[in-house]
Amino acid sequence: MTNNANQVALVTGGSRGLGKDMAIQLAKKNFDVIITYQSRADEAGKVVEEIITLGKKAKAIQLDVADSKSFDTFVNNVKNALKADFATEQLFALVNNAGAGTYTTIADTSEEVFDSMVNIHLKAPYFLTQKLMPILAEGGSIVNISSGLARFSYPNYAPYAIMKAGVESLTRYQAQELGSRKIRVNTVAPGAIATDFGGGAVRDNPEVNGMIANMTALGRVGLADDIGGVVAFLCSPEAKWVNAQRIEVAGGVHI
Repeated sequence: MTNNANQVALVTGGSRGLGKDMAIQLAKKNFDVIITYQSRADEAGKVVEEIITLGKKAKAIQLDVADSKSFDTFVNNVKNALKADFATEQLFALVNNAGAGTYTTIADTSEEVFDSMVNIHLKAPYFLTQKLMPILAEGGSIVNISSGLARFSYPNYAPYAIMKAGVESLTRYQAQELGSRKIRVNTVAPGAIATDFGGGAVRDNPEVNGMIANMTALGRVGLADDIGGVVAFLCSPEAKWVNAQRIEVAGGVHI
């Protein structure tokens, strides 16, 4: 284990899927972990219990990343939890992971759907990070989660994918502005993963699963536990000289 004793990582959307694995892998890297959940407090509780069994501290805090007006209250809740549950006043790592998918043509995209993608995938990592910056520790790390779809294009993913392209640009600007505090900022861009994201098509539809596997050098679709270890590495001191990078974790799809 690396020596991250008493260092706390915050993972948004950490109650299931990729976020759950990120939180668990961070605990295995010796981080204490705060996760957020939108509505499934029961699922979040199970993740907290699993992290505690690994010998680390953990807490779940409710957050709807689509509602930026709730961020001030959330940040206060984080500050209180850091003091009461973790005996610190700082976050060492922030993982902007929480997200939601959509599947529509450009012609059929409503403003409501477009605005929801802006709020969840672009506005949230921008302003949530802004509001957490005062309590991010010097020498800490931010990881923003993008998508392979920011590099290659599939039909009907435009509203989602263009926000992820924005996240990748945001990463570089955050790295530039936070460099004076020795805070590193990187992007992890997963490929297609067999989770319930986007209705679970990659996991549950054999045709979709097979199609992606056939286009991937390693011959399969991704699994949740393919991603968390990469995120945990980027948050750790082992990645101390990795900054402003986009790392695609997709098994070699569309090389």
